[in-house]
Amino acid sequence: MTAVLDVRDVKKSFGGITAVNGVSFDVQEGEILGLIGPNGCGKSTLFNCILGQLVPSAGEVRVDGKLVTGQRPSDLNRLGVSRTFQLLQVFPKLSVRDNLILAGQEHRGSMLSRLLGPSDAGLTTTADQMIGFFKLEHLANEPAGGLSYGQQKLLDAAMAFMGGPRLVLLDEPAGGVNPTMLGDLKERLIAINRERRATFVVIEHNMEFVMSLCSRVMVMAEGKVLAIGKPDEIRANPAVIEAYLGH
Repeated sequence: MTAVLDVRDVKKSFGGITAVNGVSFDVQEGEILGLIGPNGCGKSTLFNCILGQLVPSAGEVRVDGKLVTGQRPSDLNRLGVSRTFQLLQVFPKLSVRDNLILAGQEHRGSMLSRLLGPSDAGLTTTADQMIGFFKLEHLANEPAGGLSYGQQKLLDAAMAFMGGPRLVLLDEPAGGVNPTMLGDLKERLIAINRERRATFVVIEHNMEFVMSLCSRVMVMAEGKVLAIGKPDEIRANPAVIEAYLGH
């Protein structure tokens, strides 16, 4: 079976510093892969190499078997690759619904078709479905800037799934979210994975969140893969405990 995401021997150097050093892994359809490791281990650089924000110094990235190494984020978006950012990307003056419609338009047609088509690009129904799925009905018409940080994180995740993507990369979705809202976010991510076979990769520092959400976890240290396996295997791995969990 062709992996949704296949990363082979990806390297990224900045001058004399190698931030990512020969990383290989794959993500199968319907899988949730967690990516953890100490600060500075290369997680964000690897994400940006996969997503086209950076061009790898070496190696290959494939989506559904198609070579996409170094392609622009907009091109990857059209192939069904979506992402969230550590820093929220919501539009504070727009309503929750309009934020979702805008996110969905990224996956729809050309600029000309958007200009000539209906103002909502026919996405209001999809946006309302996503609002319901992420339990944001009571906030649908509220400006995103008025939401709590946790609610904005839920909206950010909903925006990433608006286009029905093949693959979503979530960058620290739990960061700064209170425990109650974090429970809601985890429940919604598990549900969208189960009901829609959504496939995603999660960079996260919150170990409890990763271990309870992900089917496999990959640990990076000093730009390389230290270990990859099921959460229980990672918890028990002496090298991981020494490099990360024991800190």
